[in-house]
Amino acid sequence: MAQIEKSYGKGSVMRLGDEVRQPISVIPTGSIALDVALGIGGLPRGRVVEIYGPESSGKTTVALHAVANAQAAGGVAAFIDAEHALDPEYAKKLGVDTDSLLVSQPDTGEQALEIADMLIRSGALDIVVIDSVAALVPRAELEGEMGIAMSACRPG
Repeated sequence: MAQIEKSYGKGSVMRLGDEVRQPISVIPTGSIALDVALGIGGLPRGRVVEIYGPESSGKTTVALHAVANAQAAGGVAAFIDAEHALDPEYAKKLGVDTDSLLVSQPDTGEQALEIADMLIRSGALDIVVIDSVAALVPRAELEGEMGIAMSACRPG
């Protein structure tokens, strides 16, 4: 341990029981059962959280509830709509303040991640949702598919 601390600094390795645990700030998901199951009462602030499940299983609904809860607590939220499928009326019904919600509908996966990175680095947001990871298609793949499709349309 001394060698690790010499190389990487004091506290780079420690016994978990030695560290005083700080309370974790959370954003409630809107589901009491899910918040209890998470063990801390919601989604931890400042962390990357992936909501995973099959199509139409409620991932976007949970994310929108979290957005509504963050906004209700005075926070600022952003929604990166990579699927181009955000329904503002549905979001309103879930309690989202759509007038103050920052929304981006990027053209490529790179653009989506760059926008998310800039928003997060600004420090002005409480929650950023990317819907969905599966829709983050790289620019090269989009251009490649177009090139293949176009060459298939050319005569003999």
